[in-house]
Amino acid sequence: MKEKIESLLTQAQELKAETAAELEALKVKYLGRKGIVQELFQDFKNVPPEEKRETGQKLNELKESIQNSLNALKERLESKTTQSNATNDLTLPVDFSDFGARHPLSIVRNQICAIFGNIGYTIAEGPEIEDDWHNFTALNFPLEHPARDMQDTFFIEKDPDIALRTHTSSVQIRMMERNKPPIRSIFPGRVYRNEAISARAHCLFHQVEGLYIDHNVSFADLKQTLYYFAKEMFSSDTKIRLRPSYFPFTEPSAEMDISCNICGGKGCNICKGSGWVEILGCGMVDPNVLENCGIDSAKYTGFAFGMGIERVTMLKYQINDLRLFFENDVRFLKQFEAV
Repeated sequence: MKEKIESLLTQAQELKAETAAELEALKVKYLGRKGIVQELFQDFKNVPPEEKRETGQKLNELKESIQNSLNALKERLESKTTQSNATNDLTLPVDFSDFGARHPLSIVRNQICAIFGNIGYTIAEGPEIEDDWHNFTALNFPLEHPARDMQDTFFIEKDPDIALRTHTSSVQIRMMERNKPPIRSIFPGRVYRNEAISARAHCLFHQVEGLYIDHNVSFADLKQTLYYFAKEMFSSDTKIRLRPSYFPFTEPSAEMDISCNICGGKGCNICKGSGWVEILGCGMVDPNVLENCGIDSAKYTGFAFGMGIERVTMLKYQINDLRLFFENDVRFLKQFEAV
């Protein structure tokens, strides 16, 4: 056995492999479960007792020597592969990688901000995790309002209530607390509501809200502002109508519809045959909200409005499923590259 081990030690210094497959074959031949070294360890029991110590040391030396040779061969092969990959053939054709496209929600958000920016509105943002005061109480929500229930809002802490904001109206409160009129700003951002996900609803979505406070601001100012927005966002043929509604933070309140841009107001399945599609809510800021923020409601009036960016985007690009915005399907997103 000693002679065999000595012969294998010499072979261990001369191992060669040009490919990963050849290296693997050597590893199996010498160190595999049925390899040469394993067979020698099995025969070790037949070695006379007086030779076991010396033979055992030689066996371990052989195993270590073969392993070192295999490791050196592996490093040499990896180095050769790296050098090969680093060599570029400058005569090869250029491989153009696909560029990403801007998300349709980002496109529409930027358009909305630009439209209102053209008439003097600034942009303000606020935290997505809000306290009860900014999200509910300061906005005139009564204690029994259903929005305060866990079925409608994602609460993070109780007593005091801390929640994921349900609307960007909370930023309006922060704006009025920190600034004196005149105030003319829009507030884009992401909001959260505890709703089942479907083609028409999601637990998170995006809003843009607007606020204008000054002396003698009237409902006519609100109507003309929204009329301007609808024409700029959709088309010059777009018509609007305002329907009475209720919101805790505005009085009077209204919901605004635009003439269906798909059927031109003639009636289709999108507008349910009415020729109109709801797009946003609006109204005159309730005096209680102004007073909560330290603004004298006897001197100042104002209006507010809010719209879902997803709703505007679906109408603008005739998209029929809200979930498409969140799936990151490249086939869907690429449609907006040229927009």
